[in-house]
Amino acid sequence: MKKFRVVFMGTPDFAVPCLAALHEQCEVIAVITQPDKPRGRGQKLMPSPVKAWAVEHNLPVYQPEKIKTEEFTAKLEEMQPDLMVVVAFGQILSQRILDIPPYGCINVHASLLPRYRGAAPMQWCVINGETKTGVTTMFMDAGLDTGDMLLKAEMPIGEDTTLEEVHDGLMSMGAKVLMDTLAELSDGTLVRTPQSGESNYAPMLTKLTGQIDWSKTAQEVHNLVRGLNSWPGAYTFMDEAKYKIWRTRRTGEHTTLPAGSIVSADKKTGLFVAAADEVLEIVELQAPGKKKMKAVDYLNGHTFTPEARFN
Repeated sequence: MKKFRVVFMGTPDFAVPCLAALHEQCEVIAVITQPDKPRGRGQKLMPSPVKAWAVEHNLPVYQPEKIKTEEFTAKLEEMQPDLMVVVAFGQILSQRILDIPPYGCINVHASLLPRYRGAAPMQWCVINGETKTGVTTMFMDAGLDTGDMLLKAEMPIGEDTTLEEVHDGLMSMGAKVLMDTLAELSDGTLVRTPQSGESNYAPMLTKLTGQIDWSKTAQEVHNLVRGLNSWPGAYTFMDEAKYKIWRTRRTGEHTTLPAGSIVSADKKTGLFVAAADEVLEIVELQAPGKKKMKAVDYLNGHTFTPEARFN
């Protein structure tokens, strides 16, 4: 395979395996990532996972507040890369930047395009109850995830598969699909396929995304919980107390109780709540001021009154 001179753009841990694979087989001449952000209780400035990996491996790092400025665009032009690779970078590239590398700009996207374009494809695949997802590489254009598709790989999503499991599966898959794409690009066999057919948008998550609506079906609530595990987490309220719900299980047991009602709360059998159509078991939760724990462990030291109900 040709040893491409690559400018890599990425930010979260999802992008790190792709950068590592490029570092092994290509010449990574620059790593572009988002500026350091305050994190934790002390709000200390922390580097992105991509920056941390790049610094550890002595790769030059750039962190522009806005990549589309005249100054930084000119800097990229001076680098004269053969290729740019973008993986969950977090900024939109201008057409002038897209036109810089002669081999184009390749994006690794965490969905089976044209479905789930946008910022949160993994989360929305699970929340919407999809049974499969995957990784697509594409040549970038000026649209939002609308460029010609290159290679794809699929993975199944099971009934209880969580976002964390999808994330980890696609993270390792993405690096392999990327390198297979570059191998075909190098030997001239890479085929471009324009996107066509049904598409949809996977918008960025907000705090309100995670609020459980118990008037929805047990399947919908279950999908929301697993689609937001491990970040940012689904949640519900009892009076003013906020409970994060990390794992649930469908029981198939019909109920006529009002939505959100505590059906059963027993330290031996667990915590069961009424959704719109059936009883849902809360397997793992995080009560106010507490750590994440199994519901049976929480019920060892806490009780719910018979009339208790999640809002």
